[in-house]
Amino acid sequence: MKGIFWATVASTMFGVSGTVLQFISQGQDIPASWFLSARTLGAGVVLLLISLVLYGKKTFAVFGSLREIAWLVAYAIIGLGANLLTFYMSVQTGNAAASTILQYLSPLFIVLGSFLFKHERPLRSDMVAFVVAMIGVFLAITRGNISQLAIPFDSLLWGIGSGITAAGYVVLPRTLVRDNGHSPITVLGWGTLIAGIVFNLNHPVWVNTPPLTTGLLASMSTVILVGTILPFSLLLYSSHFAPSDVISIVDATQPVMTFVLSILFLSLKITLAEVIGSVLVIVAIYLLQRGRRKVTTVFEESEN
Repeated sequence: MKGIFWATVASTMFGVSGTVLQFISQGQDIPASWFLSARTLGAGVVLLLISLVLYGKKTFAVFGSLREIAWLVAYAIIGLGANLLTFYMSVQTGNAAASTILQYLSPLFIVLGSFLFKHERPLRSDMVAFVVAMIGVFLAITRGNISQLAIPFDSLLWGIGSGITAAGYVVLPRTLVRDNGHSPITVLGWGTLIAGIVFNLNHPVWVNTPPLTTGLLASMSTVILVGTILPFSLLLYSSHFAPSDVISIVDATQPVMTFVLSILFLSLKITLAEVIGSVLVIVAIYLLQRGRRKVTTVFEESEN
């Protein structure tokens, strides 16, 4: 219960961050390129400082070989950086609630990637989850009317991109964390910093800096602290008390919280079809994870 509680708090923070991100992208007159440069650079520095306090010199062990460096750069650019960019653009052109639902499809894209690149046959539960998710997405983005979209088409494309890059965000660091034994917070810190450097090559934070109003500073701090550092730390803490499969199911709190906050503070108006669609997407991801967890358990028992 302690693990579930802290995982729920972390997922709730991610939901809060998504809502604040919509306020920044639509309510503040700042370039997306500057925001991404500032967010990633700031979060990367803070995360690495935390890693240095916790692990000392081990923070630099991730640069032990060219192979590890290649995986880290791939994670930073293809996974983390690309995900931050696509999700931000999806929110800016649409809304945080729909963008979060589309990004939440990332486990399905992981299964699809395994099929295309590793030729791993999908499970029956994967196919059921895929069909349920597609029905849910259809209802969520069309409100049940195929002739219209509830969000702009470019927001839909960015949202699908955020789901694909979120899959890369999950898969790419596994080699560094599981196989090489590096701390997740260290990998995240270096990945965020590298992504920040890449974003700053395009738009340095000191060029065309927007007026640093109280609202902007508070929003930026919320996204960096509540959207990155605190929830990730709480997820690590919760893993000491609950298994990862239980924690992953609790992650459904994120889209629910984003929907609730968008309705309360961003005047988002949703229909019953959108609610049903969003619930179906959450159920689909639960079915996907549950089905794969059962297969893993059976396989481990047969080995023993």
